[in-house]
Amino acid sequence: HVQLVESGGGSVQAGGSLRLSCSLSECDVTISCMGWFRQAPGKEREGVAVVVSGTYVTFYADSVKGRFTISQDSAGTTLFLQMNSLKPEDTALYYCAVAFGGCSAWYADWAFNYWGQGTQVTVS
Repeated sequence: HVQLVESGGGSVQAGGSLRLSCSLSECDVTISCMGWFRQAPGKEREGVAVVVSGTYVTFYADSVKGRFTISQDSAGTTLFLQMNSLKPEDTALYYCAVAFGGCSAWYADWAFNYWGQGTQVTVS
């Protein structure tokens, strides 16, 4: 059973920065990609950023390109999301997730197999 635990959320003023972390428990299945999603009140969950495991290949939603950076540690057990120049519209519950079946649908939550509990980011 894979466990994901996010941390690093909080409240920040517009223009500020936050760094989210997601720790991954031991996993016997090969992970294809790891990513961050977010869900704002009244909206659907959306893909924010994804990294192909073991590579530097990344994908970003247009709304965060140039402001957010996804990365992972060398062991592949911790995922990060550096968020700069935050805007009020970035306010959401942020989730990390892992996929076993490839990364072609990186933007789609149905393509991911395990999820963390989420960490709140509030930008005012």
